[in-house]
Amino acid sequence: MRYSPPPSEFFVGNRSRLVKQIKPHSAVIVHANDIYPTNADGVMPFVQNSDIYYLSAVDQEETVLILFPDAPDAKMREMLFIKETTELISIWEGEKLTKQEAADRSGIPLHSVHWLNEFERIFRTVMFQSRRAYLNTNEHARATAEVESRDLRFVRRCQEEFPLHRLERLAPVMHHLRVIKSKTEVELIKEAIRITNDGFHRVARFVKPGVKEYEIEAEMIHEFTRQGSQGFAFPPIIASGKNACCLHYVTNHTTCQDGDLVLCDFGARQTNYNADLTRTIPVNGRYTKRQRAVYNAVLHVTRAATAMLKPGVILKEYHDNVCKVMEEQLIKLKLIKASDVKKQNPDKPLFKKYYMHGTSHHLGLDVHDVGDLWRPIEPGMVFTVEPGIYIREEKLGVRLENDVLITKKGAIDLMKDVPIEADEIEDLMAKAGK
Repeated sequence: MRYSPPPSEFFVGNRSRLVKQIKPHSAVIVHANDIYPTNADGVMPFVQNSDIYYLSAVDQEETVLILFPDAPDAKMREMLFIKETTELISIWEGEKLTKQEAADRSGIPLHSVHWLNEFERIFRTVMFQSRRAYLNTNEHARATAEVESRDLRFVRRCQEEFPLHRLERLAPVMHHLRVIKSKTEVELIKEAIRITNDGFHRVARFVKPGVKEYEIEAEMIHEFTRQGSQGFAFPPIIASGKNACCLHYVTNHTTCQDGDLVLCDFGARQTNYNADLTRTIPVNGRYTKRQRAVYNAVLHVTRAATAMLKPGVILKEYHDNVCKVMEEQLIKLKLIKASDVKKQNPDKPLFKKYYMHGTSHHLGLDVHDVGDLWRPIEPGMVFTVEPGIYIREEKLGVRLENDVLITKKGAIDLMKDVPIEADEIEDLMAKAGK
């Protein structure tokens, strides 16, 4: 593992807040994610379940956490089950956590850290003594999954074996907790942002006519790996020319042409927390008059949107207000007409031809982090701000994205040190080779 987890006190505090939210005589059971197969004997890189990491600090497969705060036996109130390492595993895969290491990281007492082969016996005792169990599922507005997860298999098992127990949804409780970031989490996000900023500076000095989009991607991952990060927070979008008008373009295979823009949407992942940055830069180092006009329109919307993010605001209403600002900018760019806007169908607004996605999403352990569109914004939430204008007929797309922290007074830009003004971008690119 390339990173050192936060102090155990962070995870102890997270568990403490969770148990205050659950009903009496309840157990909480959270599993690690599966390791998913590819072909032959191949597997995908392991990605830990965000909730179990948030509660235990364990970033290892085949891990289970049980919280049973009303257990008669104090040793059963917090229990962690981890995979027992063997000499064979250590040779082929490397060492797994020892019980002591798991205890030190999580803050769970050593006598309550067990090997996974003890889970079945203890799990049945917990279910016998409890009245309900909170089980985890991947509940997210954007989530679609055709592959059955370990969580869902365990839910089905509990339904079949313990039909008279009350089974509760853990996800809403975890969403409520995770959406407010602690000082520790904000610092971890800031570190991911710092590395991302360094990656952007490297790219800005590298881009020129003739480079491949995947070469730009290579510069990013070089910088991220050099600094010991976990790599990309998500598959990077490196979209030059008309490719920028494809919102989730990830093939990154085109040659960057003189006179085009290249949209770079990427971020580093560090200590399991993520950054999410977008900049759109000129391949030859200079924006044309039209490119600059579109760029400045997006920048105007970015700043207006950031100013709107304040405690008490509903995210859905915020996006609607941002779209009004975008509408004004599109009229100024002569992409839509004010007269047509007055006659438009409210359910099919004209701006959606050029701006068809949301403005902000929560950010944290997941890039599209957990959160409720209808929950009023509160201090401690972290959002992206990412408006864009996509003009397919001109083969021109511009998106800008910064990450912001909500405070009592409004949004603080966590990416204020990343160049964003058109002149700043041009000055940075002009330093290439100097």
